[in-house]
Amino acid sequence: MATYAVGDLQGCLKPLKKLLKKIQFDYDNDTLWLTGDLVNRGPQSLETLRFVYQHRKSIVTVLGNHDLHLLAIAGGYKIPSRSDTLDDILDAPDKDELLSWLRQQPLLHHDKDLAYTMVHAGIPPQWSLKKAIKRAQEVEAVLKDERIGLFLATMYGNEPSIWKKGLAEVDRWRVITNYFTRMRFCTEKGKLELHSKSTIHHAPKGYSPWFEFMERKTYNDRIIFGHWAALEGEAYSENAYALDTGCVWGNALTAMRLEDQQRFSIQCK
Repeated sequence: MATYAVGDLQGCLKPLKKLLKKIQFDYDNDTLWLTGDLVNRGPQSLETLRFVYQHRKSIVTVLGNHDLHLLAIAGGYKIPSRSDTLDDILDAPDKDELLSWLRQQPLLHHDKDLAYTMVHAGIPPQWSLKKAIKRAQEVEAVLKDERIGLFLATMYGNEPSIWKKGLAEVDRWRVITNYFTRMRFCTEKGKLELHSKSTIHHAPKGYSPWFEFMERKTYNDRIIFGHWAALEGEAYSENAYALDTGCVWGNALTAMRLEDQQRFSIQCK
């Protein structure tokens, strides 16, 4: 029995199947963790979503920004972008079944026994793991009930750029979601900079990668994340494991075995 975490798929099913074959993944005994962004930009978004749903008993996934984008488009709250590759899902006969399952997935997954936590983008420096779990559960509850429409309609935007007490309901949801699904650079107090997608060596002035702060409250917690292909799988920070190696951009798809942190990769065309 082994647990493998794999970076962003973004509709790249063929590379995932090749990677699972390489690691000799056992669907009956092994577990696969996915860092979110199952769909979009790649050529097989529908097939990827169906595959993950089909094998959901062996798979744990968190939601990424592209997964939430899909839910917003499907609900009529967002117009698709030219670069989106989601039409096959929106036209699929099993769309409702797939999307109903997708909205039930968490923003954060914590395994106490393995001592790993997985999110799509990151956890802000000012939150402890306990607080991060609580904030994630707040938005997860919204996605599962009648408030989902209001959430998806107001999800987009960069403000508020920092968490603080007393935020209005939709502002709370937006900043929580931005932390977990869009964050790269921030300040030590958690103020977000959501425009730059560069490497850690070209941080916007006054900002740093969220995982670099020595004083962040999750510094001693092992955190797995994706979202940031420019890192090429290297966070250069203790207990932070970057797994998005840019498969959809023609680079690689990477898995890490949690038990010994050994990595396995395949090149993506």
